Amino acid sequence: VQLQASGGGLVQPGGSLRLSCAASRGTFGSYVLGWFRQTPGKEHDFVAAISGNGAISSYIDSVKGRFTISKDNAKSMVYLQMNSLKPEDTAVYYCAAKSGWGLSGLKSEYDYWGQGTQVTVSS
Repeated sequence: VQLQASGGGLVQPGGSLRLSCAASRGTFGSYVLGWFRQTPGKEHDFVAAISGNGAISSYIDSVKGRFTISKDNAKSMVYLQMNSLKPEDTAVYYCAAKSGWGLSGLKSEYDYWGQGTQVTVSS
C-alpha cells in the first residue's frame, strides 16, 4: 500500500487542522492505520491508530480529547482531526499502515509509510 499525507500547515495555538492520508494499492480495510510525529533530532512518536474496520482507536495521552482519528474505507482515506492545538504539537506528521488486526504504537510494526506533512503551531 502506498500512502500520501497532506493537510499540514501553520496554525495558531488553540486552532485546528485536519490531516488526510490517501492510500493506494492493497486492501485498505485490512490494515491498521496510524499517525506518528517527529521533531528534529527525535524518533517518531506514536500519536493515534485505528483498526481496519474503524471501530477501535487508540491515542497517546497528550492528545486524548483533542485529536480524533477516523477512516473511510470506501475512499481509502484516513484522517486526523486536530483541535485545540498547542505549540508542543509542532512536528512532521506521518501516516503509516500495518498488516494484521492489532493496534500498535510501535513504529517497528508498521510496514508502510507516507511522506510527512509539517504541522507548526505558533502565534
